[in-house]
Amino acid sequence: MRKFRTAGTAAATAAALALTVAACSSDDGSDDPGTSTKGATTIDVWLMRDSISDAFQQEFVAGFEQAHPDVKVDVQVQEWEGIGQKIISALASDDAPDVIEVGNTQVAQYAASGGLTDLSDKVSDLGGSDWIPGLAEPGKIDGKQYGIPYYAANRVVLYNKDLFAKAGITSPPTTRDAWLQDTTKLNAGGNQGIYLAGQNWYTYAGFLWDEGGDLATQDGDTWTGGLDTPAAAAAIDFYGKLQKLGKGPKDADEQHPPQIDVFAGGKVAQMIATPGAAAQVTAANAAMKDKIGFFPIPGKTADEPGAVFTGGSDLVIPTAAAHPDQAYTFIKELAGDDWQKKLAVAMSYVPNKTTLASALAGDPGAAAMAAGAANGHATPNSPNWAAVEANNPIKNYMTQVLTGADPAVAGKAASDSIAKTLNASS
Repeated sequence: MRKFRTAGTAAATAAALALTVAACSSDDGSDDPGTSTKGATTIDVWLMRDSISDAFQQEFVAGFEQAHPDVKVDVQVQEWEGIGQKIISALASDDAPDVIEVGNTQVAQYAASGGLTDLSDKVSDLGGSDWIPGLAEPGKIDGKQYGIPYYAANRVVLYNKDLFAKAGITSPPTTRDAWLQDTTKLNAGGNQGIYLAGQNWYTYAGFLWDEGGDLATQDGDTWTGGLDTPAAAAAIDFYGKLQKLGKGPKDADEQHPPQIDVFAGGKVAQMIATPGAAAQVTAANAAMKDKIGFFPIPGKTADEPGAVFTGGSDLVIPTAAAHPDQAYTFIKELAGDDWQKKLAVAMSYVPNKTTLASALAGDPGAAAMAAGAANGHATPNSPNWAAVEANNPIKNYMTQVLTGADPAVAGKAASDSIAKTLNASS
């Protein structure tokens, strides 16, 4: 399963930081290092490991080069481990690639370096009014659009069709109240209505956004944590009600133990994950094949699905790019409607526009994901957010409240910790 990327870097060796960009030569006397022997300009593109399949990459590059015979594409696949520092080093150099795929919540970190091209004047040309918010918003820093939405993924509810049928539930819930009622019904015959670990903070963040709150807010240059607010208290109250309808641990996240293994046992009616988790479930227990359904996380009313964290990638152009015009042409094609529809089908991703959701009609999991993406959000748009996640006071706050602590007291401590990190000098 392709995992979500969020802002954050790992220590890298000097070798990993070294950038090797091969210069192309020309036999026609050209001095342009980006000109091939046939006179075509070669652009260097960094795409991330496993973001797209080899087959899709080859199809796109072949189609692009056919449509633009004066441009050749050299795709260099990068590893997520250590990519943050590698990109920062590239942006500070005179030899940066022309296009880079970055995690959507990493854009603020790279924009802070001053090494990204402002693409605000291209938004209209790219149909930006239809971009899904969870990709568009983190790509926009201080009113300037640096990141162009590429693809997205978000969490949905995976459910056991057999257990729903035995409980007499004929259609998935579309509101929070109905969700609680149905989950209560599913707690019968030794089954768990839902498996929800106490520190699944991305899911909690969705409930917080539904209440009109946020993990942190910015006023001028100052950040304030948002976990000591009425919205935060209402969100953790609902989270607690839902979490109690299962046997998930209060002091661990969804990986401890892996919720995939718990759900694969066949006695859990629901879990919250990306649709790709279904393949892992069936790999763990072949008997679960064809028993897994999907629905968007319910909202407070049936008019709108519940808010979700949107993971995924944006495309950026370094200011040091040797061929910015050709780089933009590449991005315009890959982020355009035709290739976005093909990408959605090939990879079960949410396309970058809400108007393209119908491309996933034949894929139930991806269709549920696309429906939820219409109410997608991102983490606070700060280059320091990675440091917040590294310590993650949100998880501590959740465990404290779920085990009886005063939400106001626990929330104040968590908010202070978040604010201290976000307000630290970069």
